[in-house]
Amino acid sequence: MKICAIGDPHGNLNKIKKIPLSGIDLILLTGDLGSANLMRKMAFENIERRKQGLQEKQYTPIQQKKAFMEAYASTIKVIKYLKKFAPVFTIFGNVESPNYETRKQSKEIGIKLPYLYNNLNKLNKIKIINNIIINFKGIRIGGLDYFIDTGWVKEFKPSDYKKRMSAAKKQTEKVKRILKWFNCIDILVCHQPPYGVLDKITAKFAPKSYQGKHAGSKAVLNYIKEKQPKYVFCGHIHEGKGTKRIGKTEVYNLGVCGYKIIKF
Repeated sequence: MKICAIGDPHGNLNKIKKIPLSGIDLILLTGDLGSANLMRKMAFENIERRKQGLQEKQYTPIQQKKAFMEAYASTIKVIKYLKKFAPVFTIFGNVESPNYETRKQSKEIGIKLPYLYNNLNKLNKIKIINNIIINFKGIRIGGLDYFIDTGWVKEFKPSDYKKRMSAAKKQTEKVKRILKWFNCIDILVCHQPPYGVLDKITAKFAPKSYQGKHAGSKAVLNYIKEKQPKYVFCGHIHEGKGTKRIGKTEVYNLGVCGYKIIKF
């Protein structure tokens, strides 16, 4: 059996189409399915403004809808292409919005937005594996969606530190419980890399205050060290693309549209 793990597609269908998928039995995705160009520009601009002590820029409802729909529409195109070849299991990265976030944003901007989670689930051969284990022909695969690790807050020290740390503590504790429940699995699919492994920020488009810092998860790192899954596939930090071994575990940061084909 052949499994193809693909790094954050970011809506780049041209790159996705170059991946040899003939004969593949299962496709795994590390999240960030759609294009985030507008989202990233808006978010990073306000990060820099906060660092400079400036008031955040307020984007119009139409601008916010445009950024959302860029990610949504490109996600659907990528997924519909991939499912022609094999079943697709995916997690959500920081680009994807769970239903409650979409509902909240729709209310805030006064514009109805489509629910990505619901609409992906309606497609045949597609499975969202956020925080669950899937047994695929005897292979145990755990999917962990994007979360904010307390280590990230300590490393990056956002301006709203107390608020972010409070939220991160809840998210990190939840993830620790999920990983404890995962116990021993064959493959872990997660969005961010383990802390200190293929996770250093060097991208030119990233805020200056982010440069050289590690954006990985300590919770994920500790789980790998303890449980030693055979493979870990992640993305998120695109410039960290590569492979490293943690004990018996092969960790692959697949970057943007990078891929790894494994045989079981």
